[in-house]
Amino acid sequence: MPGNSFGQAFRLTTWGESHGAAVGCTVDGCPAGLELTVEHVQHELNRRRVGQSKVSSQRQEPDQVQILSGVFEGRTTGTPITMLVFNTDAKPGHYENIKDLYRPGHADYTWDVKYGFRDWRGGGRSSARETIGRVAGGAVARLLLARAGVSIIGYTLQLGDDLRARTFDEAEIERNIMRCPDAEVAALMVERVDEARRSLDSLGGVVEVRARGVPPGLGEPVFDKLQADIGKAMFSIPAIKGVELGEGFAVAGLRGSEHNDPFVRRLDGAIGTATNRHGGILGGISTGEEIVVRLAAKPPASIARPQQTVDREGNPATIEVHGRHDPTVLPRLVPIAEAMLALVLADHLLRQRMARV
Repeated sequence: MPGNSFGQAFRLTTWGESHGAAVGCTVDGCPAGLELTVEHVQHELNRRRVGQSKVSSQRQEPDQVQILSGVFEGRTTGTPITMLVFNTDAKPGHYENIKDLYRPGHADYTWDVKYGFRDWRGGGRSSARETIGRVAGGAVARLLLARAGVSIIGYTLQLGDDLRARTFDEAEIERNIMRCPDAEVAALMVERVDEARRSLDSLGGVVEVRARGVPPGLGEPVFDKLQADIGKAMFSIPAIKGVELGEGFAVAGLRGSEHNDPFVRRLDGAIGTATNRHGGILGGISTGEEIVVRLAAKPPASIARPQQTVDREGNPATIEVHGRHDPTVLPRLVPIAEAMLALVLADHLLRQRMARV
């Protein structure tokens, strides 16, 4: 099965299944000499980890990472970096009674029709547990970007169709379980998610990710536009149904005079823009302004309500998906989206260094 790797100069390959022995990744292309410890990676995995609160899955996994290769005496060697996380709380038995039924909103049918065989234990490779490898690889990318002065921050912007952050307090993001920068709205979000969980339902929403300090010139002008690679990265995350950059779909209602960002010379002599409606990218290439990306996440498909479906033979059936599932993906989506943006930017940073002499 192809399609398990992402990136060119900085390349990530993930492996493993939700209820298999382990999940992990291999990072290739990381330069030698980068300071990297287990603690760097573990910090990000802890933010993604299940069982953190009542708004996430209650599967209990420590997600303790092991670095198997590519690091010596706390620094990268320039060789492939392989990282592993053992699954310790897998319960495939939760799925045995529905293994021949197609779960609505899941990849069960499409995997069967493509391969004629699938791992029914929690979705196998299509499970969001695969994103452990993305977050681990993204942790390495973030360290590389930090050396270039680039930082990335993500947060829950909106839950459902009406609860949206009205204020922005960056310090608040990691203080509440929704990872929302508005404390008052975050409390309402928690109540809404708990209500959905108790009614055996789930909720979607919007996560916003910003990259600061990105140098101008990253990206290619045709098929490898920076926003194209960002879009591919974000759409590859389970549950993502929409991605927008800058003003996004709102540009459809604007005039050119309203959307264009005037160029200015800053106090430090650098050229920039007075506004940032383009979201930090023009012509597929970074401008040096903040890159702003928003992701629309669907409500998790695994709900314990009775739903209509069919079995592998096409016979009508009723299904109830029990077990441990997120009532919303938003808080755990934040570190995953940050990681994917970091992977894209690290890849293009290295490609840009090779593009000029």
